[in-house]
Amino acid sequence: MAVSVIIQRTVRDEKTAALLAPMIVKLRSMATAQPGYITGQAFSCLDCEGEYMVISTWANLEDWNLWMHKEERQAIQKKIDELLGEKTGYRYYEPIVGGITPVFKGDAA
Repeated sequence: MAVSVIIQRTVRDEKTAALLAPMIVKLRSMATAQPGYITGQAFSCLDCEGEYMVISTWANLEDWNLWMHKEERQAIQKKIDELLGEKTGYRYYEPIVGGITPVFKGDAA
């Protein structure tokens, strides 16, 4: 089942944004050639200046993890985190099929 990866970053100033932009373009370009990559969209937050989010959709979590841990990607990601002064945030989501409420860990069956 396809998964969506939410990637969040906060950019504090224009100089940082200018340095960051080519790295993000490079990552996105590289991602599109990876096995399991389906699509991606980038968003700028309207009510929280400097906050950006990417929603990247992959065939499955394993394909994302292979990309996430590639040496080439990690090298660029390390530069991004150093430039921003904080770690990039990641969240992983899968579609809820049929509107069924998911079971949470610890719920009684």
